[in-house]
Amino acid sequence: MDLNVKGKSVLVFASSKGIGRAIASEFAAEGASVVLASRDIAALETAVGEIQAYTGNPQIACCRCDMTRAEDIEAALSFTNEKHGAIDVLINNSGGPPAGGIDQFEDGDWQNAYELNLLSYVRAIRGVLPYMRAQGGGHILNVTSSSIKQSLDNLLLSNTFRAGVLGLAKSLAQELAKDNILINTLGPGRIATDRVESLDRLAAKEKQMPYEDVKQASEKSIPLGRYGKPEEFAKHAVFLCSGANTYVTGQAFLVDGGLVKAL
Repeated sequence: MDLNVKGKSVLVFASSKGIGRAIASEFAAEGASVVLASRDIAALETAVGEIQAYTGNPQIACCRCDMTRAEDIEAALSFTNEKHGAIDVLINNSGGPPAGGIDQFEDGDWQNAYELNLLSYVRAIRGVLPYMRAQGGGHILNVTSSSIKQSLDNLLLSNTFRAGVLGLAKSLAQELAKDNILINTLGPGRIATDRVESLDRLAAKEKQMPYEDVKQASEKSIPLGRYGKPEEFAKHAVFLCSGANTYVTGQAFLVDGGLVKAL
């Protein structure tokens, strides 16, 4: 199946590593022109070089972006449009907020998580709309968490604001359909990233258990018996934002190996 991605302009936020980088790499492998954006410019430049070498696609660039800064988001959008002449695909992605419950967080923690995991997506979507409307459409994908279907223990901030992103996308699917802009939400389960490893190590410390025992127990809770690979998640992201998807919008999906039992 031809995904009709070759030559499309793609902006991927939080893409110096993990899921974001994997999404950028998969788009590059399909022939898209990709811009990676994150706070760590050194890691970005390394990622660009490795993706170019791996895919043979020279149309890969990067720019620094702190997702909590409105001006950085606007600059990344402008850079992508100037570099590739359009923005066909926007991948909203951001790091996860700290773990903890209600007693662990002050107002500042809530504000920081709101700006990182919800307001940043609002800003990016609002900023990309003029570009997409002018070119007759586009695809937007919001990367969230499996908590959009089932809350996760000790991740109160994430549970709260990831759900907000889900409501945002569902509402915007109604508003943006007339502009031929499709918007969907994709949540990872236990994907083998630095974020998941850090959460497992935190759980091991709290339970006074070896890290490997915690990881093994977590893997056993997944019907497929293992953590997912970032590239497995990325393949689904590429399809949802490809020319092959012309009718799916306002939907939420999980890539979790069958972990979440909620309907």
